[in-house]
Amino acid sequence: MAAMTANPAPGALPVLIACSHGTDNAQGRREIDAVRARIRGLRPDVEVLEAYVDVQEPDLVDVVASLPAGRPAVIVPLLLSVGYHVKVDIARAAAGRPGTVSALPLGPDPRLARVLQQRLTEAGVADTDAVVLAAAGSSDACAAEDVAEVRAALTGLRTGRVRAGFGSKAVPSVPDAVTAERAGSMQAPVAVASYLLAPGYFHDQLAKARADVVTAPLLPSPVIAEIALSRYDDAVGRLLAGSSHGAGDCDRPCRALVSSCVRSGVSLVG
Repeated sequence: MAAMTANPAPGALPVLIACSHGTDNAQGRREIDAVRARIRGLRPDVEVLEAYVDVQEPDLVDVVASLPAGRPAVIVPLLLSVGYHVKVDIARAAAGRPGTVSALPLGPDPRLARVLQQRLTEAGVADTDAVVLAAAGSSDACAAEDVAEVRAALTGLRTGRVRAGFGSKAVPSVPDAVTAERAGSMQAPVAVASYLLAPGYFHDQLAKARADVVTAPLLPSPVIAEIALSRYDDAVGRLLAGSSHGAGDCDRPCRALVSSCVRSGVSLVG
């Protein structure tokens, strides 16, 4: 995080840079556009800018570089977990400009589990049916821990079993998790809960898992904008206090497995 050199002018709240991954999927783009629009509607006093780390423009680096000198900014990852984009791309963009910080990603958050349960109900999945929580996946151990926390929260909302599966870079894969669940549940129905923000490549791949049901992604839901603003508010507090992520050491199980932790402020990005 780059240290703040001066307090913002009275009434000038930090810019909120809503940073998404980016997608070629037209519906996925519309859903992310709608999240930014809802953020603006909820906080008309906050300037909201769009940015992406891949696929789409404007690129996050260019957006940060275009900010007026001395204007504080918060980069809010419209991403569900930590991983390379949060720990490297977004962290580097924040570290390279004074008065700029990165917020935590959207997940984990119990509100996301409630949206997942809502999607399962909408899809006609019985409360007792087995569920595979399908996340995009990352090689970062903290990303897996993020998913595990959401899985635990979803488990608390259901009587049926919930296990995680991943689209890439982590195990088990979603198809393997579905197969394992079928083997352990005597051919009872197995549903895949799409732990993805919007339609796109990874969501399209879920149909190949051969589950009985695949739910819709999290969007559209007003909850995503609400969580994004919660992350923004937390980061603004840190920005004004001149502190980094977290008030102390991170005690999550993944901390010992990674060299960079966004919650404790330990970063490889200088």
